[in-house]
Amino acid sequence: MATDPYDLITMGRIGVDLYPLQTGVPLARAETFGKFLGGSASNVAVAAARLGRRTALITRTGADPFGEYLHQELRAFGVDDRWVTPVEAYPTPLTFCEIFPPDDFPLYFYRQPKAPDLEIHEHELDLAAIAAARVFWMTGTGLCAEPSRTATLAALAARSAPTAHDGRLTVFDLDWRPMFWSGADEARPHYRAALRHATVAVGNLDECEIATGEREPYAAARALLDAGVRLAVVKQGPKGVLAMTADGDTADVPPVPVEVVNGLGAGDAFGGALCHGLLAGWDLERTVRYANAAGAIVASRLACSSAMPFPDEVEQALTSESGGTP
Repeated sequence: MATDPYDLITMGRIGVDLYPLQTGVPLARAETFGKFLGGSASNVAVAAARLGRRTALITRTGADPFGEYLHQELRAFGVDDRWVTPVEAYPTPLTFCEIFPPDDFPLYFYRQPKAPDLEIHEHELDLAAIAAARVFWMTGTGLCAEPSRTATLAALAARSAPTAHDGRLTVFDLDWRPMFWSGADEARPHYRAALRHATVAVGNLDECEIATGEREPYAAARALLDAGVRLAVVKQGPKGVLAMTADGDTADVPPVPVEVVNGLGAGDAFGGALCHGLLAGWDLERTVRYANAAGAIVASRLACSSAMPFPDEVEQALTSESGGTP
């Protein structure tokens, strides 16, 4: 473990995104594809690294050429891959999508018979590094199967242990993927258990409903705060983002106008930028506006990981949106 704590450690999905290079074309007719690093936790780590943060990722790949490709990409993006380990039994996952702008991007996950990133074991975790990180980011998908579920809860417990450092943030990315669960009734108890350890919860309306049973944005935010977090962030797509703190601060931020090319990476860009703003100590309004702008930039691009913006791009988007004042 490094002497200085990481700004951000993420834990969760990784895979290879194979996205068609044509828009408006179903997979059956697509002929050319781009290959990219993918997976929500991986993309969030890349997004924060692009913004200058020291990041690391906890996940697993197959022991195959695609796994090696993901290591190469993580290193190129500046993400520490020391806790990305191979699983001999399972192949590295692939994810395909179809691109029908502005709002239809079906995903097809190839994670059978089991994804390596669900084979994270508690005994493999560097709990001291997890406890020390300024921000720890985990996902709902990590709760969907063992041993990942137990490992994720152990990481959360390390964050809330008596020896944990003050001022750290634990982010629960609600990350609801229905194909990984038998239904909401299976997921909800595990989401509630994780919320007890989190300080920040981030999700769209579907994800908030899974976690709390509430779908109306303000009711969902209040329910997340009642579950124990200090900051609830409710993403509403074309209606913008609602953020609410336990201290009573509220930011209801409209979306950044953009011509959408592929909306799949926008939420991960938002997440990495949200962590950047929280680490910087910005006020709630500025943090959410910055994260919104980062997400909009990625929505205007084809890829996810390689599309994550640099700080000057986010500032330029904010300046353009405000007519000259970031």
